[in-house]
Amino acid sequence: MPYTYDQLKGMTVAQLREIAAGVQHEAVRGYTQLNKEHLLVALAKALNLDTHTRHKLGAIDKSGVKLQMKELKKTRDAALESHDHAKLKQVRRQLHSLRRSLRNAAAGARRQQAAKT
Repeated sequence: MPYTYDQLKGMTVAQLREIAAGVQHEAVRGYTQLNKEHLLVALAKALNLDTHTRHKLGAIDKSGVKLQMKELKKTRDAALESHDHAKLKQVRRQLHSLRRSLRNAAAGARRQQAAKT
């Protein structure tokens, strides 16, 4: 059965050692002597798992929002240069809205993660 790093992290040392017993890889040699932290790293290496966990923001496309914010910052700078106060206010409100949406999505993801544990 394929495991994810988060699944392995939630297991006990005894469960991890059972999994390591069935894996034939140089990284898990001496698995009976390893503590949980070292066993996790060894199993991740043996099973080719990514140990870097990424924060999920749900339905929000973070990179798309960041790109949109970058374009708005250029527009904001141009509005500052031309002293267009109406445009400046509009762009600042859009930036504020995008920042809030990212923060709210991150907070929601943290709440979901806390509810799982």
